[in-house]
Amino acid sequence: MAGRRKTKIAKRENANRSAYGFLAPYIIAFSVFIIIPIVIAIGLSFTSFNTIETPKFVGFLNYINLLTQDDVFMQKVLPNTIVYALIVGPGGYVLSFLLAWALAQLSSVPRTIFAIVIYSPSITGLTAMTVLWRVIFAGDQLGYLNYYLMKWGILDEPIIWLINANYLLPIMIIIALWSSMGVGFLAMLAGILNADEELYEAAAIDGVKNRFQEMIYITIPTIKPQMLFGAVMAIVNTFSNGAIGVQLSGANPTPNYAGQLMVNHIEDYGFLRYEMGYAAAVSVVLLLIVYVFSKVAKKLFAGD
Repeated sequence: MAGRRKTKIAKRENANRSAYGFLAPYIIAFSVFIIIPIVIAIGLSFTSFNTIETPKFVGFLNYINLLTQDDVFMQKVLPNTIVYALIVGPGGYVLSFLLAWALAQLSSVPRTIFAIVIYSPSITGLTAMTVLWRVIFAGDQLGYLNYYLMKWGILDEPIIWLINANYLLPIMIIIALWSSMGVGFLAMLAGILNADEELYEAAAIDGVKNRFQEMIYITIPTIKPQMLFGAVMAIVNTFSNGAIGVQLSGANPTPNYAGQLMVNHIEDYGFLRYEMGYAAAVSVVLLLIVYVFSKVAKKLFAGD
């Protein structure tokens, strides 16, 4: 008996070593590119560091200044980020699900074509933004939007859309929604397509009468893992997206800070002013916000 137990233990240890061997590349990459940078950022957030001199420990001074002294952050950046996140995050997420559900009702060939068309802006966003959207919102009579609005008599003179503080953030939101159909959209589409057809047949017998009821009672509960993945990706992409305003306006900070998001604030202090300690503090705050929203999404869809 003792010999058999030793043999089983040895086999289990060998299996564990093999598992750790397969996991090692991921663990190393995750540590190098995620864990270590986060630890370094947290450490730098408690220092004053200009990238040249040795970092000087200042305690919570950066966080205190962020919340009490940084008027741009409290009056412009944080409100912009909240408005942007509340519209683009849930809006893009709901739109992703509805489009995925609608495409799942089509046959294979048109579904594939439409899926590629809908997904492609998420991987060509910056290129399309600089080429397509800046042409559409150009501030002269050659801009497509100005041209047609003046042609239809809505405007008397062209509007400089991308410099005007009243229009920059709404334009950013429109573009972000247009390019928000990313991997979360594909995950939900795959989940719907792989749902068990017997569930829908059983639901029809139990009294489910239309597509909307199927969506609520069958589709959404069935694809909860994909819904969670899509929610987390929507949260991360929304809060990490800061290139839109800078690319459109051509400046960081954006005009009158109208399109300034937290990511832009980090870039402004970190790579333009070289106040790395303060930029690290802002990045830690952003990380905490993303973490809180991700936990909320997990509570909603993971059921624990």
